Amino acid sequence: MTMKKLFDEIPFLENDKIILKRMEDADAPELERMTRSDRVYRYLPTFLYEQKYEDKHDVIRLFYEECFPAKEGIFLGIYWKGEPSTGEDGMRYRDGSGGVFCGIAEFYGFRDPVHKISIGYRLLEEYWGRGIASMAVSLMVDYLYGQTEIEIITASTMIENQASAGVLRKNDFALVHSNVGEDWGYPEPTMVDKWIR
Repeated sequence: MTMKKLFDEIPFLENDKIILKRMEDADAPELERMTRSDRVYRYLPTFLYEQKYEDKHDVIRLFYEECFPAKEGIFLGIYWKGEPSTGEDGMRYRDGSGGVFCGIAEFYGFRDPVHKISIGYRLLEEYWGRGIASMAVSLMVDYLYGQTEIEIITASTMIENQASAGVLRKNDFALVHSNVGEDWGYPEPTMVDKWIR
């Protein structure tokens, strides 16, 4: 099978619970709500792209008109398909809506010469604890290693962010550097753990 270059396409990835796909303008209100949550962003850099512009309709448009063509990043919405419901015939059905927006999955820091990329994600609070982050990371890893020329995947987490550390461990990431100071936009260097898969 011929491997794709990472920025050949905006991927569509899914399993039975979630979809990762290009975000839509209709997601702007939920994106706005997510970016206003101090709890969501407490373990994240201050300079994430969705925080650059007040109008989240502009953010979504620029994800694909600016970031993607410049190979700065690929942003995918994470959509929860929800729980299947049982019909009158006893069969299990999903609503067919394509899911509800619950967060962002991001590929960033592309280094073409060494086939390396970093990944990240953020979720609206009401979707925490459902395994969505682990599923999203699994879909991203499977896509990168199964369909693209990427050979190295990295991630960084604040040392306090044990939930994300658990997601990475569950997806077979190895901790390679602990308690490293990085510029995440705060007054002092942010102490982070660095992971590789």
